[in-house]
Amino acid sequence: MPGFYPVTVTYLSLFYTRFEFGRRLSFFYGQAAVGGALGGLISYLVFSHFGNDDGGSDKDWRPWQVLFLLEGTLTIVVAFIGYFWLPHSVETAWFLTPEERRYASSRVVRDRDIQNAPATVQEDDREAEETYDEESRGLLDSSKHSITSATPSRQLVDDRGLSPHDVLSSVFNTKIWHILACNVLSAIPVYAFSVFLPLVLAPLTKKANPALINLLTAPPHICGAIVLYFAASYSDKHRIRLKPILLGLFIMVAGLVIVVLLPTSWAIPRYIALNILLSGTYVASPLTVAWISGNTPSPGKRALLLGINGWGNLAGVISAILFRPKYAAGGYIVPFWWTLASVALAAIGYVLFLRRLKVENETRQNILRKWSEDDVEAERLHGKGPLPQRQRWLKRVVGMAKSQSKLASLADWLERAARSGREGDDRLTFVYGL
Repeated sequence: MPGFYPVTVTYLSLFYTRFEFGRRLSFFYGQAAVGGALGGLISYLVFSHFGNDDGGSDKDWRPWQVLFLLEGTLTIVVAFIGYFWLPHSVETAWFLTPEERRYASSRVVRDRDIQNAPATVQEDDREAEETYDEESRGLLDSSKHSITSATPSRQLVDDRGLSPHDVLSSVFNTKIWHILACNVLSAIPVYAFSVFLPLVLAPLTKKANPALINLLTAPPHICGAIVLYFAASYSDKHRIRLKPILLGLFIMVAGLVIVVLLPTSWAIPRYIALNILLSGTYVASPLTVAWISGNTPSPGKRALLLGINGWGNLAGVISAILFRPKYAAGGYIVPFWWTLASVALAAIGYVLFLRRLKVENETRQNILRKWSEDDVEAERLHGKGPLPQRQRWLKRVVGMAKSQSKLASLADWLERAARSGREGDDRLTFVYGL
């Protein structure tokens, strides 16, 4: 199911404004933590009823068979209902009136308008919204109009498909590859402890009772869900993403340091350290996704970038390699050290990414100050300010492709990408959120 998460995030981004999105996404992503806790409780009940003390089976059904049946059946039923119940977009939401659908779309458009405006306009808008609630930022007030009516609203709230510009802009976007590397490193604990936490907890118990071990997995996941919700709420309220991510990574580092330094015989302190560790585990990934979604106005490019970020699932492969059974006797100390190094590298990467965004925002503002108002408006609306489009390499590739008859279709596709101006976050009037 590698495509489920990025597709769901893209879907949710059609309904909510940028700073309503983080908390909603935390509800969705946090279900992984809630599911881990609930799974531990269900496993405890199943193993208690269907398994005896030595792990054997005294019934016709084995514990793992019952777990597969329960969890698999529930997933299939919910997916079937959701296919018919969920609307295709906000404009087809069956539970809203026609007026509410149009209004819901306009809120997203106004939010993207604000984001695409120069920094000075954004600051004025921020001051004007102080009298409104923190979450909606004034966008629930129907008397508050958009900065411009020229923005193609359907491009912001509907799935208009992929353009050649979307594809090229996504593939050659160095920011997505930077943040993907950070996401993979920071997500290793998520995948490791969603699967291997019972194995990590087994040495802490005097008797390896599967039912008790599964029950002990519930509190750490609950801690993770709670911290994620508050971190996402703080992120939305203060309109920041990267600093809460760094806070979550700091909590993970603290928990990992305690785990690797404590002797394996200290069961209770190590269990408390695991609770601290998992408290920060779930913060980075959803807020990273919220940053990508909030800083990519074009839905086609947004879908592609979220798909690329979906390669963060590689963290699952890495965690499986790290937490091998041969390290069980030593309390998985070696995997914990490697995990600590990965999370520390992720934190450094996010700090560099934050610095990179600040520098780019400052550079763009310095360029815009030298332009006339007409040039700034042309850049904001059409991406065709006086700065060169920087597509000389693309034109050369088009010329080379045209010289080969077999590459005529590719040449036409690339030529359409070259003709378009800067779009979305590529426009110099766009200010990256932090």
